[in-house]
Amino acid sequence: MEILRKQFLQHVGQTSDSPLMIEVARAEGIYFYEPGTAACPEGKRYVDLISGVSVSNVGHGNPAVVEAVCAQARDYMHIMVYGEMVERPQVKYAAAIASLLPAPLESVYFVNSGAEAVEGALKLAKRYTHRTEIVSFLNAYHGSTHGSMSVMGGETFVGAYRPLLPDTRKLHYNCFDDLAQITERTACVLVEPVQGESGVRPPLPGFLDALRQRCSEVGALLIFDEIQTGFGRSGAMFALERYRVTPDILCLAKALGGGMPLGAFVSSNEIMAGLQSDPPLGHITTFGGHPVCCAAGLAALNYITEHNLAAEAEPKGALFEALLGDHPTVVEIRRSGLLLAVELGSSERLFRAMALLKEAGYLSDWFLFCDTAFRISPPLVITEEQIRTCCADIRREVLDKL
Repeated sequence: MEILRKQFLQHVGQTSDSPLMIEVARAEGIYFYEPGTAACPEGKRYVDLISGVSVSNVGHGNPAVVEAVCAQARDYMHIMVYGEMVERPQVKYAAAIASLLPAPLESVYFVNSGAEAVEGALKLAKRYTHRTEIVSFLNAYHGSTHGSMSVMGGETFVGAYRPLLPDTRKLHYNCFDDLAQITERTACVLVEPVQGESGVRPPLPGFLDALRQRCSEVGALLIFDEIQTGFGRSGAMFALERYRVTPDILCLAKALGGGMPLGAFVSSNEIMAGLQSDPPLGHITTFGGHPVCCAAGLAALNYITEHNLAAEAEPKGALFEALLGDHPTVVEIRRSGLLLAVELGSSERLFRAMALLKEAGYLSDWFLFCDTAFRISPPLVITEEQIRTCCADIRREVLDKL
């Protein structure tokens, strides 16, 4: 184990100077395990409270997803760059996604990740409107590629990489007055219906409606980033259903692949046609919509639908809130479905909680733009009994010790 950890630090590119250093041996349901030892043959068990940041909605090692991956891998994997061949997993999955979305969201362009979905959506909006200004919101996270960083709402993470895309503007989320800054110059407005990395900030009543109206008035395209909230996390299959606002372009990833890497942007056939000509190949990708990833995603979507996981996310999230929210160290809980931010009021208390959670066998994290709250977004398959056990443990082993 120590040799492997040393190789990890030496040969795997690092994202920080303090990785968790938990070696994963296997995962199942809401749990994952370290390798076994003489003292603990089964390996230390962790409860996954973040689902790989809202990726593993159907749980780790879901048999339906694993079987779909194996079956598709036996048939074929990569054949040709995306968009040239008729591949059954792509077509079936795109049709299934479109069937769940309101008109005119009917054309799915598969990519590899959330950042790529955002990149494609921005290009599509500029191509369709023939405008250049891109509007986004402070404390929003949309990815780490150059284009997506240009619309990220936190200078800490982008300052070292300037210059980025020109002609961008950032507004305050939930500020109605700021919407007047969206004008006839604006190609698109990119927004998370529920801001994730700012510490789970749902929209104020009427804010998304006002944003939709303003975009329609000036001819700007409205882009929803549902990379975290999609596929049941918010208590509906998509947050756009919950807030009854339809964007012109929808960005998806994370849970889209059922645990495999997959992203997509979705729009109308009219808007999406802008990538087909003048110039042709207006957006291309080699591995986007990989057949194995699409097969996994379709299996996961079917599992979510068959087991009613989207509807169950709201009462499960409410149970977490009820069982933790009255603890004296908890300042507040902000929530959308089964996506929660447990606010502790200070970064010192938060980082102490992180250490205690890990020690107790729980994996959580904080938010990029909110270092005073920890995240709870477990697989949607978590049961009521498991929630009660988790909350009892967290109160006793974490909150009581702060």
